[in-house]
Amino acid sequence: MASKRHFFEEDFSCSICCSVFSDPVVLPCGHSGCGACVENYWKVKGSRECPLCRKISANEPPLNLALRNLCTTFLDYKRYLEEQCEVHQKKLSVLCCDDGQLVCEVCRDSEEHRNHTCRPICEVAEEKKHDSRIIESRIRKGFKNLHQLLDDEEKVMIEGLQIEKEEKLEIIKDQVKKMNEDIASLSDAIKDLEQTLNSEDIRLLKNFKDTLKRLKYTPQDPEVSLGELIDHAKYIGNLKFNVLSKIRESVPYSPVVLDPKTVNCQLKLSDDLTDVWNPNMFLDVSEYWTIVPLPTNLERFQHYPCVLGSVGYSTGTHSWDVDVSDNSFWMVGVTTESVQRKGTFGLPSDIWTIGFESETLSVRSPLESRVHLSGYEKPKQVRVKLNMSEGQVSFSDPESDVVYYTFTHNFREKVFPFFYTECLVPPLRILPVVKPFH
Repeated sequence: MASKRHFFEEDFSCSICCSVFSDPVVLPCGHSGCGACVENYWKVKGSRECPLCRKISANEPPLNLALRNLCTTFLDYKRYLEEQCEVHQKKLSVLCCDDGQLVCEVCRDSEEHRNHTCRPICEVAEEKKHDSRIIESRIRKGFKNLHQLLDDEEKVMIEGLQIEKEEKLEIIKDQVKKMNEDIASLSDAIKDLEQTLNSEDIRLLKNFKDTLKRLKYTPQDPEVSLGELIDHAKYIGNLKFNVLSKIRESVPYSPVVLDPKTVNCQLKLSDDLTDVWNPNMFLDVSEYWTIVPLPTNLERFQHYPCVLGSVGYSTGTHSWDVDVSDNSFWMVGVTTESVQRKGTFGLPSDIWTIGFESETLSVRSPLESRVHLSGYEKPKQVRVKLNMSEGQVSFSDPESDVVYYTFTHNFREKVFPFFYTECLVPPLRILPVVKPFH
């Protein structure tokens, strides 16, 4: 008895795009291909030949209905298999948040996932849809603001052009007025001449010289003096660049953007992801998860009010300023990508920070748990400077250029900006910088 052969995706793949057939057509030679793929192939090739055997097709190839139905059935079956657990052949209905894996209910109750946090897939999917809607709303809001900036800039330019046009028209009106005055004066002189010519001979001879002086007039073409034409280059030259440069000057740029995937459930982030504060600082730790539900993804800090920057650094020199103002309990600095985020109620160990607590300024590092800095006033702003080539992290006051402390460490992995706060107001705020437009 012949063994049962399993079908593979290659059996239903177009030889041109290498994907499962979409609306396949059959050629006279018997080979098939996606209808759109065959048409594009013929346009590029310049002839109606089969991409496999090169046989020429005289007529339009018909739709291969049988193959299309088979491909549809295959894709449905493939989706069915992808939704099944390979071990238990049960539907994947649960997400293991600790491992980031889709599992079935049998897997969830197994020893491997017994003490893990598991959530229904439908619930996680709904959260992701909600997050997507929030992000889409913020994107639309951001573009609406950009459109408003463009509209405002257009209005300013049009108003400027209108003012210049009116000024140029006034100049032209003055010139036309002067020309009309000259014409009127010349007309009067012609009338006087006609009267003189009709007078007696003796009077004509006496007034002849004066009459010639009055009639002496040299016609000239109107001249356009400097600055009378509208400055086209002022409005049209490098229009896009100039407008974008002005907008860039009015739009803040943040050197660090906070990562919502890492933020602890105690914290809140601003819409532009540059402010962080702790609205739940007075709640009991056991209440956080019920009051501020967030996905328990691998990147998120589980128990401590921390958040990371969205971009990590492995090379180069980077710096950012943080407004700490009257915040009474904060830490800012850097940490490694592998910093422990789950399973501990203590402060992560792999951090290099400066902070303020109990009216005391101090620094922390993995080797030095806490070092008090005496003789310094509480700063309003803190600058964090990371030099990966030198392996240095320094903290200073950007207003006075006073350097508080510098750590030296041989970083062997990516380093991320680190923020911690137990204060409701004011928030920690990453200060914008002026970034030149290129």
